[in-house]
Amino acid sequence: MRSANLLALGAIVLWASLAALGVALSHVPPFLLTGLGLLVGSLIALPLSRFDLRRWRVPPSTLALGIYGLFGFHFLLFIALRHAPPVQANLINYLWPLGIVVMAPLILPGVRLGARHLIAALIGFAGAALAILGRAEGGAGTAWAWGYLPALGSAFIWATYSLLTQRVTPFPTAAIGGFAAASGALSLLCHAALEPPVALSARDGALIALLGLGPLGGAFFLWDAALKRGDARQIGVLSFLTPLLSTCTLLAVRGEWPGASVLVAAAMIVGAAVLATRAR
Repeated sequence: MRSANLLALGAIVLWASLAALGVALSHVPPFLLTGLGLLVGSLIALPLSRFDLRRWRVPPSTLALGIYGLFGFHFLLFIALRHAPPVQANLINYLWPLGIVVMAPLILPGVRLGARHLIAALIGFAGAALAILGRAEGGAGTAWAWGYLPALGSAFIWATYSLLTQRVTPFPTAAIGGFAAASGALSLLCHAALEPPVALSARDGALIALLGLGPLGGAFFLWDAALKRGDARQIGVLSFLTPLLSTCTLLAVRGEWPGASVLVAAAMIVGAAVLATRAR
């Protein structure tokens, strides 16, 4: 169980770098950025599979689940960020850890939702909300935007994908490479259809490579390995560290110090994680 939590934390740390890398690459159209990142990330599966592509093979239904998770999540998230205030859309998207905790008993056989898990999930989400909204100037109030619906959809997709991978025929973690390659190709098709062409510099290429090896690649392999070994409820609560670490990373890149809201959020999220990991 401890090794699973460490693997999940590794994925969370990599995902926390997504915002900082995204800011550095904000001039690159999002579908192009996602497509290239996922294709780079798929290459991680080569050494994992000892360059045996047969280990990437999965039943068509499993491949469809992988595309549903990796492509569907990013597709809806980018729509949400275009049609709703980014801070609020991001907050709604971070309902996915809560979704994992709450929906685990509905999807995974033999899993029951304890009171500690539910309380920890609610504390963790409150901390995540504080970490994100604490950075917004002038408060979080805003009018309704239809983009909140795809943000909620992206959260639902990642939560259900994470749980359903434990219900399908077991597959090696190296098969995530096939999920990422197919999702990356679909993202590039979306770029060709919806976004203007853009020229990339050598610096852009280097940052995209980091993006693919980290939050759009390595994180997915660590996440899959963690879910195969651990308790989805505990891992779901640990995932609330993602927005906190992402916020701290952005502050560090900009040379700023965390405010009181970030420190309080840290205490809430760490406390929720400890509560969840001690729950039986």
